[in-house]
Amino acid sequence: MSDIQDKIEQERAEAREVCDVEGATSGECAAAWDAVEELQAEAAHQREQQPKKTSLEQYCDANPEAAECRIYED
Repeated sequence: MSDIQDKIEQERAEAREVCDVEGATSGECAAAWDAVEELQAEAAHQREQQPKKTSLEQYCDANPEAAECRIYED
């Protein structure tokens, strides 16, 4: 996930530079910010795809020694 965050930061820097050179109302500036928005949307989509842990799973991650988190083998 950090790769996409790095790419977003890189695209933001490029968008700012393009807008400074070409002007804030130029098509190039709009296209540069569109690229940033697309990457942000992809990052949000990837976060949604990650499986959500139940409250018990979160508790057991934080407290693996708790009685509720014991795993018994047959």
